Amino acid sequence: MRAPPPDIDMLGVIGLSPIGAEAAAALVASRPAEAPFEYVVTANAQHLVLMARPGNALRPAYEAAWLRVNDGQVPRLLARWATGARFALATGSDMTVLLLRRHITAEDHVTIIGGSPDLPDALRRHYAVRHIHLHDPPMGYMDQPRAVAEAIRFVREHPARFVFVTTGAPRSEQLLMRLKQEGGLTGTGLAFGSALRFAVGQVPRAPAWMRASGLEWLFRLLSEPRRLWRRYAVESAPVFLLAWRAWRGAR
Repeated sequence: MRAPPPDIDMLGVIGLSPIGAEAAAALVASRPAEAPFEYVVTANAQHLVLMARPGNALRPAYEAAWLRVNDGQVPRLLARWATGARFALATGSDMTVLLLRRHITAEDHVTIIGGSPDLPDALRRHYAVRHIHLHDPPMGYMDQPRAVAEAIRFVREHPARFVFVTTGAPRSEQLLMRLKQEGGLTGTGLAFGSALRFAVGQVPRAPAWMRASGLEWLFRLLSEPRRLWRRYAVESAPVFLLAWRAWRGAR
């Protein structure tokens, strides 16, 4: 089991590991199923904007994570311009496919918090994984103590090498922090958003050339404009202000 490399400051908001998806997936896979519970988070522009605000709910969960990586082309380019920091891209979607193809075996157990009932069968059809345990909490579950307790109990009763939490930020990260705080749990938690749905084709992913060009965000926006326009046009836009402040601070 290897330790994560040192973090690098991302736009004055939080330290992130500079490694890419392949290195991150291999690092995650180096943790055995019986290792004390830790978790991984992937920072995009929206997350950085949220964490820059005082008293936000996302920062404590990020700070408690075992591994934090960069999941955004725009923050990556802005960081290089503003401070010279060099980050690779490590998207949750890329890491999920790498884990499923290279590291997760038929003997491994995988627990999923959040997702449709047909997701486990879809994963079995596409990959070697066989032992999948799914719990779908209610909407707004992190504000419901009983629902949080049920999710924690499910993870405890279904020990797994990997625990995917797919309920969106900041809920996924908050639940993973709670799981770590519980003590006595094992495995590695992954806050990778809709990555499992991408991995089985339930949601189309951008062509490889668009991903390589940093245009995956545009493909997603065109695919789901009603859901994503506000995230990209409003909630993520202040990342440019963060970059400007970081640029001024570096001068």
